Formats: sequence, C-alpha cells, structure tokens
Amino acid sequence: MPIPLAPPADLIAATLDGALRGGVVVLLGLLGANLLRGAAIRRGSAAVLGALLALGLIVQVISSAPLFEAGVSGLGQAPWVAVSVGNAPLFWLFARALFDDEFVLSPKHGLIWLATALLSFLNCAWLAGQTQHWPLAAAAVLLQRLLPLLFGALIALTALRHWRGDLVERRRRLRAFVVIAGGAYMATMVAVRLQAPQGRLSGLSASLDMAGLLLITLVLAWGLLRLPVTGLLAAPPDSTEAALEAPLTDAASAPAVQETPDAAEQALLMRLQRLMLEERFYRSEDLTLARLAERMQLPEYRLRRLINQRLGQRNFSSFVNSYRVDEARAALTAPARRSTAVLTIALEAGFQSIGPFNRAFKAATGLTPSEYRQQAQADS
Repeated sequence: MPIPLAPPADLIAATLDGALRGGVVVLLGLLGANLLRGAAIRRGSAAVLGALLALGLIVQVISSAPLFEAGVSGLGQAPWVAVSVGNAPLFWLFARALFDDEFVLSPKHGLIWLATALLSFLNCAWLAGQTQHWPLAAAAVLLQRLLPLLFGALIALTALRHWRGDLVERRRRLRAFVVIAGGAYMATMVAVRLQAPQGRLSGLSASLDMAGLLLITLVLAWGLLRLPVTGLLAAPPDSTEAALEAPLTDAASAPAVQETPDAAEQALLMRLQRLMLEERFYRSEDLTLARLAERMQLPEYRLRRLINQRLGQRNFSSFVNSYRVDEARAALTAPARRSTAVLTIALEAGFQSIGPFNRAFKAATGLTPSEYRQQAQADS
C-alpha cells in the first residue's frame, strides 16, 4: 500500500518552518558562545544571563515546532515547556543587567525563574488535563500563558527607565528596539496562543513566530556583537575608587583616557570639570542631562558622548553622584564637621533625601556614611 504524500503546500510550509528554526538555532548558538566568551573576559552578569537566554531560546525554538508538539506527550514536553516559559523572566533579568548598571544578580532572581518554570512544568505534566474538572487548574494554565505578557511589560519598563540618562549611545538605541519590537512580539504571541486550541500554534502561526524571533535575534546580535569591550557588557571596575576618582581627574591628565584628544573635546572637558569642581554645579536641585547641556551650551548627544568617552561614565546619575559622594566623603572625614548630621551633609552635596544618598555612598565605598565616618575617626 503506497504511503500517502503530504500536499505540496504542506511540504513547502514544513520546509520553510524548518529552515527558519534552523537559522534561529544557529544564530542563537553563535550569540550564546560569544556571550560566554565575553562573560569569561568581562565578568559581567549581562553576558552570563544573555548566554543562558540564548540556550533557553534554542530549547523554545525546538519545543514549539508543530511536529514536536503533536508527537510528544504532555509529560515529555513538560521540561521543555518549563524552560521555554522560564525565558520570560530570564529575558527580564537580562534586560535589567543590560540597561541598569547598578543591577546585582541575587538568589531571589533565581527563585523567580524557578517558580515560573515549576508552574509551567506542573501545568504541562498534570494541570492542563484537569481544567474541565478543577477551576484552579484552569487558572494556573491561564497564568502561565499570561506570564510572558507580564514580564514583557516589565522588560519595557526596564528599557524605558533612565533612558534619558543613559550615556552609551548604542545602548540607548537598543532600549527603543527592545520596547517596540520585543513588546509587540510578546503581546502578539500571547494573544495568538490564548486563542489557539490548547495553546498550540498552527503551521502558519508557528512559522510567523519563528520569522519574528529570527528578526529580533538578528538585530540583538548585531547590536551586542558590534559593541566594543567597554560597551554594553563591560564589567564593573575592580574598585569603586576608580569610578569615584574618574571625575576628579585634572583635565590636563585626560590624555590617559584618549591619547590624542581633539582640541575642541579637550576644551569642553576642561569646561565641564570647572563647572562641576569649581562651581559645584552637581549641587543643583533636580539636575538632569538636559540642564547640564543647556549650561554647557551643547546638544545633549555631544555631552553624552563627552562624559561617556572621555570620563568612562555609563549613565548620568552615577556621573553626578560621584561628585556628590566625593564631597560627602570629604565632609565626613573633616575634624571640624564631626558633629554635623549625615543628612545635612547629604543635602549640602546635592542629594534630595537620605535614602538615595546612602545607596550611592555604599555603592561607591562599600560602607554606609556612618560606618565611613567611624572608620575615618578610628584611623585618625
């Protein structure tokens, strides 16, 4: 008896889907390997999380294939689905590490990923078959399908947060792409899966899913791989002192950052140093990049480039806080100011409240202001 052949249209669709998935897997593999190499060199959490996300997306690409979903039992799919849904919080953590220079990976972030993966595993292995008899099971399955949308919103908020103060120009453009393309992709796929029977994509929907993922991966790979070592995935400095002292370097020593600086750039750097060190413009209330650019009579993009490329700062907040923290350090160690309240010193330096001051001070020195003062007094 002859074996029935699939219609030509189905063969073309299956071939196209396989080609798209193969392209995405190869691209993700190359990107993940590059990020792992970057993690070994730069010790950045963004590189580690990016490599894990690339691996998780490879699992998702394979497990979301129509043939895989139709031919593998629910229990067999459960581990794959757990990893695939876990990509949503993993992408959120990657975005935080990528766009927030103060982000620190902690065990609670691992618990968020684990909770998401466990919920997805239970749903696929057991609860999905109980939805007709147990309302809680239906709610759990619905929650799993909505989780990518929730984390998609968090990713968009992460990308938009501090966008104006981001001094890395290519990273600023990548933020916009993540918000627009990433948000549209996640929202579209969640809507399609909510309407699909048992959340499974049809052949055409699956191919469109891969086409969208391939496009996003291509742009992300291009944006990440073309950056220099000091770009997106640069690790924090070995010592907080380096970041703290960078703005206080005399302008005459600036060629250490760039051996042959342009004369105009050097003049702008000297103006910026005088404004911050002599006039203490960093004390201004609600200081923004736009206000500083207006005072310097410069377009914002030129000021961003000056601070980023000549002083090594990656965001405007840390640039300003480095001056404020340095003034606070001097005040806390001055014998004549031993009785001055820490809050008073913080307000004089330009901080608006004690909370941001304490966080910025500890990030720069490893100590709270009170501990720093006590240590200075003990040393003296």
